[in-house]
Amino acid sequence: MIITAIRTRVVEFPLARSFQPAWARGRNQPSLVMVLIEMQSDTGLVGIGAAHAGLEAAISIERFVAPYYLGRDPAQVEQLASVMRDAEILGPPLYCMEIPLWDLLGKAAAMPVFRLWGACRDRVPVYCATAEVREPAVRADDVERLVAAGYRAVKLRFHADDPKDDVPVVEAVRARLGKVVDVIVDANQAGVEPGLDGHRVWGRRRAAEIGAELERMGVLWLEEPLPRHDHDGLRRLRESLDTLKIAGGEDNHGLHEFRLLVDRGCYDILQPDALLSEGVFQMRKVAAVAEAARVEIVPHTWGNGIGMLANLHLAAAVPNCPQIEFPHEPDSGFTAAARDQMLVRPLSIDADGCLPLPDLPGFGFELDEERIERYTTHTFETSLSSSDERLVSARHPVN
Repeated sequence: MIITAIRTRVVEFPLARSFQPAWARGRNQPSLVMVLIEMQSDTGLVGIGAAHAGLEAAISIERFVAPYYLGRDPAQVEQLASVMRDAEILGPPLYCMEIPLWDLLGKAAAMPVFRLWGACRDRVPVYCATAEVREPAVRADDVERLVAAGYRAVKLRFHADDPKDDVPVVEAVRARLGKVVDVIVDANQAGVEPGLDGHRVWGRRRAAEIGAELERMGVLWLEEPLPRHDHDGLRRLRESLDTLKIAGGEDNHGLHEFRLLVDRGCYDILQPDALLSEGVFQMRKVAAVAEAARVEIVPHTWGNGIGMLANLHLAAAVPNCPQIEFPHEPDSGFTAAARDQMLVRPLSIDADGCLPLPDLPGFGFELDEERIERYTTHTFETSLSSSDERLVSARHPVN
């Protein structure tokens, strides 16, 4: 089997309601933008993937990845992984390009990818990751409904001008539900979107104060309390706490950075993402290094349903992944259904608050082609000529 063509489509799905993510203060996000990747083979099988990005990723795939993938055997994953790493020097991270390789290999083997990788489990517990900043009583109402829907853990955002003003949100949830639900807090201090006004930097002292307060309230973990390269600060904060875990890593890229995070003792929980951090199989290596150090891995999954499924297969295949993130903000534009609108069926949890693995070859992507086509804005295709194996590129800027 060889790769004969790579097509990318930039798709901009509208969100039906307002969505104001905490990590982008003052901005309403009107749409979900992604790049759909289709990797064709000479056997007729097509590998699917996606980028959590837009036009810049599609152009970079066409220029920096597709010419080196075409004509190659998709089973040569380790060789092709170097192409993705080199591409990051020239453009946005393109670690997403490992996903269609494994989707092809799973389809060729007629097996789900997580079974090819070892299948530690066939369903994974989730935590509901909310995204907006809301008043304590409103958020307590949200969490009460989420618990009734089957969620066993919920993540809240701390983004007030003074983070001490965020603490009442946790207090309200605890007062309403007690210890029925696990509470997680995300400070989003590892990195911010460029050019945004209003981001409040915590610093080491503030992170320690908030960490101690959250530990008192029995919070499960505190995510991204400090900048992603403040290794000493993260280690000291982690060592100062007894029961509160420290999590992060979604903004780190490459095996070398995750090894450093483990070696420096920065986190109890690593959170790489198959669309952003490393190739999805390369993240198994991250998980192995973490396992040896007794560090957990809980993939970051904010992006789209295709990325969610790819990360789910990783989570099901490694022994040190206790749960996975499930982005869903009630009463907003970014619900689980909005996240998965490129799929025929949105992902949903079972009665035990777990996400079942699809029993389909590859990653189990089932695309809503009609909806994808309706909202496609740009198409790029690079292929091998059938006559002399020359590269042939075609661009269709607007469908």
